[in-house]
Order: sequence, then C-alpha cells, then structure tokens
Amino acid sequence: MKPISVQNTHKGYGAKEAVKRVSFEVDEGELFGLIGPDGAGKTTIFRILTTLIKPDGGEASVLGLDVVDGYRQIRERVGYMPGRFSLYQDLSVEENVKFFASVFGTTVDANYDLIKPIYSQLEPFKDRLAGALSGGMKQKLALSCALIHKPEVLFLDEPTTGVDAVSRKEFWQMLHRLKEEDITILVSTPYMDEAEQCDRVALMQDGQILSIDTPERITETFDNKLWAIKTENKYQLIQLLRSYKHAESVQPFGEYVHYTDKREEVQTEHIMGYLKSKGVINPKVVTIEPDIEDTFMRLMEQERTYE
Repeated sequence: MKPISVQNTHKGYGAKEAVKRVSFEVDEGELFGLIGPDGAGKTTIFRILTTLIKPDGGEASVLGLDVVDGYRQIRERVGYMPGRFSLYQDLSVEENVKFFASVFGTTVDANYDLIKPIYSQLEPFKDRLAGALSGGMKQKLALSCALIHKPEVLFLDEPTTGVDAVSRKEFWQMLHRLKEEDITILVSTPYMDEAEQCDRVALMQDGQILSIDTPERITETFDNKLWAIKTENKYQLIQLLRSYKHAESVQPFGEYVHYTDKREEVQTEHIMGYLKSKGVINPKVVTIEPDIEDTFMRLMEQERTYE
C-alpha cells in the first residue's frame, strides 16, 4: 500500500480543467515534491488528497483510504499546512498549538518530542499573538500545529512562499529531520531550486505532470548543449537570439540568457560571431550544465510542440 496514490485523477472548475488526469504515487517515508508555477494544479491536488474537495474522476487514496469514502479517517491521520497562513491570528502561539492538539484528542506534552526542534524556537514568544509573528515564525507555528497529533502523512502546500531565504533553508532542514521520523511528506513549491531537496519530484504545468523522477535523473534528460549569454543590453540580446535562424530556445535567467541551438555541430564561436555581426560589443558566451529549471523549461516547450 502506498501512503499516497493518485490515478488518472481530474478536476475542473466550470470550463477550466485544473487537473488533467494526473497519476503519481508516493512511497512510505518519502519526501515528494510537486514543482510548478501558480496555476499548475498543485493546490487542487492537495485539496483533493486532504479531502477538502472531491475529484471529478479517477482514483485518489491516502493511507489506503479513498479520499471520498474514507475522508473522516484520513483527516485523523494526516497533517495539512495550506499555502495561506490559516491559524487563529488573535490567539497566542501557545493557545494555537494547544487548540490544535485538543482538536485531535491529544496534548502538547504527548507529542512534544516530535515538534520540539521546531516549537522550541517559538517558546520564547509563546504569549505573542500569531498575527504578530514574522513570516518565518508563522511558518514554524503552522508546521507545529500540523504535526501536533503525530500524523502519518504530512501535506505542505507551498510552505516557503513569501518567507526570506534563511527561513526557507531552515524549513527544509526541518523537513529532512521529520523524514527521520518516518513521516511521508508531500510538499509543493513554485521554486525550482527547492526541487533538489526532494527525493523525487513531479514537474507540473497547466494541470499536467511533465516528468516524475529524482531531480538528478530529470536533469539528465536535458539533451542539448546549453549556453549562458550576457551582454550590456539584455532586451536587445533576447530579440537578436530569437530572430536567429538557428535558435531553438531562448530563455532569460537572471542577468543571463540561456540558449540552445538547432545545429548539432555548433560552437561557441558561431554564436559569438552572429552577435558581433549584429553590432554587439564583447558578448559573454559560455557553455554551462543545465539545472532542473532549464529542464523544466525545455519540457514545457516540448509539450507545446506536441499540442
């Protein structure tokens, strides 16, 4: 039995098909990520699996229980941290944790060892109202409340959105510690760099899964030479490359533009020569190794080609 199983599941809102016959499974004790931009369908999948909405078709189960027929049992055995901070902002830190413990028929003391690495950072502020906490502290409080009943499966929907880089790093460190407690974790994020923190990921776009595998194996599927190109005028660079007859892909990445070429035997000097012929002075053109974001963009382009 897989802790999470989604088979040919779909869900629509009126004419909008938010999830398009998606299938994936999560292994016991695995940290599995749904990675994709806003609108990819991640939150809809989370709401189906946490029994908040019904799928329109297909099958979805958590801990061997159907998400429709077994919704009561599922709710007792999972923890859920939605994307938006949803705790009681006019209750204190301590009052929130105690309240959620009581909802699940337990106490803070009963499962304190599980939440201690997280909650110990909040205890100096236990009398502070939840609404007055920083983004990173709200994140820790929400996670403590989701864990207080020692769930078997933990659902975290975009838990690091809107928090600073240090808090994001600390949060992933906490998740890796939770893995050691044999808790199965499904997490979603729009941040491609966070994919590296997961055991396996599903890359999502427009309600569909483009690829499922370890981050390393997904990146290895990038099957073309990749260049990072930089000039003084980035907008001009993008326009020149997109009008180049040999261009396959042109994507802005920070101060650089990532470029792939249709030709098999193309060299850096060929690209340099083209840019200089267009009046670009001292372009910086270097070959680089693709990362998972490059691979995601390539998969998106291939999907559009097939449509």
